[in-house]
Amino acid sequence: MSARHTSPGLFRRVAIPLGALLGVVAAAGVTVVALRVTSGADCSGALPLKVAVTPAALDVVNAAAQDYQRSQPVVRGRCVQVQVESRNAADVANELPTAQINPHSLWIPDSSMWAAEAQRQAAETGPEAPKLDIKPSLASSPLVMAGSEQAMSKIGFPVTPVSWAKVVDPKVQISMSDPTMTSEGLASLFVIRTLLGNADGTPKPELVGTLLRVGRSAVPSVRDAFGKVTTDAEKAPLFAATEQSVVANNRSMKDNAVLGAPPKEGTLSFDYPLVRVSRPNEQEGIGEAAAEFEKVLRSGDTAKRFGEAGFRTVNGAAPAKWSTEVEGVQAGDVKLIETPGADQVSELLRTWGAISLDMRMLTVIDVSGSMIEKSGNGKTRVEAATEASMTALSMLPDTTAIGLWAFSTDKKPPNDWIELVPIGPLGEPLAGVTRRKRLEAGASQLPGLVGGGTALNDTTLAAYRHVLQGYDASKVNSVVLMTDGRNDDISSIDTAALIETLKRESDPAKPVPVIMVGLGDQVDMDALRSISAATGGKAYQATNPEDIRSVLLDAVSQRRCRPNC
Repeated sequence: MSARHTSPGLFRRVAIPLGALLGVVAAAGVTVVALRVTSGADCSGALPLKVAVTPAALDVVNAAAQDYQRSQPVVRGRCVQVQVESRNAADVANELPTAQINPHSLWIPDSSMWAAEAQRQAAETGPEAPKLDIKPSLASSPLVMAGSEQAMSKIGFPVTPVSWAKVVDPKVQISMSDPTMTSEGLASLFVIRTLLGNADGTPKPELVGTLLRVGRSAVPSVRDAFGKVTTDAEKAPLFAATEQSVVANNRSMKDNAVLGAPPKEGTLSFDYPLVRVSRPNEQEGIGEAAAEFEKVLRSGDTAKRFGEAGFRTVNGAAPAKWSTEVEGVQAGDVKLIETPGADQVSELLRTWGAISLDMRMLTVIDVSGSMIEKSGNGKTRVEAATEASMTALSMLPDTTAIGLWAFSTDKKPPNDWIELVPIGPLGEPLAGVTRRKRLEAGASQLPGLVGGGTALNDTTLAAYRHVLQGYDASKVNSVVLMTDGRNDDISSIDTAALIETLKRESDPAKPVPVIMVGLGDQVDMDALRSISAATGGKAYQATNPEDIRSVLLDAVSQRRCRPNC
């Protein structure tokens, strides 16, 4: 920080009441910290230092800014004016690489996950993107499992340690915040992915199923989850939150307090890094002002304020005066797992994007005579296919559009297929019940329809055209066809002609991948692969009944990236 100079004609500091100044900028969501100082011709103008900070740390950073301003900072003859803005970390991460108007020079997100993601995006943007220097943390707070006393008692707490296994237990009511909008949701997604991921990085069926289930009740923010406890503590679901947010909530609420505990398997720690965001065209002196303000942010007074606000130290130590009865959390050591890097964060967001994206799908099931043959578990192939389809169906939200066909030769002359349920949203009323219930009823009819040959080719083409004709650009459109044989309808289009027709009729602006599922070891997988490839789809082989559910869930998890998976 440079020395102050007194020269005629320079900008004079004026005394402005802090309350009046805050009122002017409140509507913009920005706090400009400027305090009354002694009049004097000591600077030639203002040097704004914009700081974006996660909402939980806003009060602490504002207090640090006031400490800094009391020193009457001047850099290169200009009065430094700190502007602190409360911003969600995900929003800043998405905006930083391309934001050119009035950008932030310092950023304090709640987790370095977002800082790493922003850094990755900036590197891919080009030379005009900002440079992000991720500096050491200012405080920490572990991610905990949280809920009302009633909800926590249902999973055995405090007698039984909290476990992430409860997140994947269908019997436990849990709500996850949106990973694309909240650090808590992204961290939860990473932990679930770690627990249920294969060694090669591909998602296990249990992961897809869990994400489909919790995704149906995802809330925009953790604040919404706390609000559910306030509204109805008895029915409010469990959720993941930072320990600090539990402390802050309980200090402000007299009733319906929230309990929080770190899962025994380990958890992520939110690390609140300081990120210096520099741009080639930034004003002279910004770097010096940022460095001086960083010293205040790392001062003992600021560290004390972080502790008073419910944060742990950078090393994870909790304030000694915490009381479980008051704060609702335990002050002991927490087992931590490593924070994901930029590539992992990117992959996590892609996984969630694929699974959470709504779809419009026509399910087509073979009911030819061979589908009556029994599988290894004693069930017929048609029963195994039906059961797996219904399991996947139960995980999908009501907005998902699903239809059901059955096919074999001459099933409904002149066609080889019959529509059991038309495509539409699962929650939509259909003949007095929801479409979901109608699909369950339609699936129960499949064993009684078994008979005839495998009219694979004509049915595939009809199903593709049907979905393409009603294409919904707001959803992922697809056909999922399950069969145990090969086309044996001599009057149908041959396989080569089918493939050429699908290629000719496909529209890159309206992709409709056909996912083929071959049941058993007698299926013509070469034909299925060629047919599905012509539409940008994929063919799977399920030799055992238990494979069918895995195949369906894998198809669901990859539906967004078709045809480039």
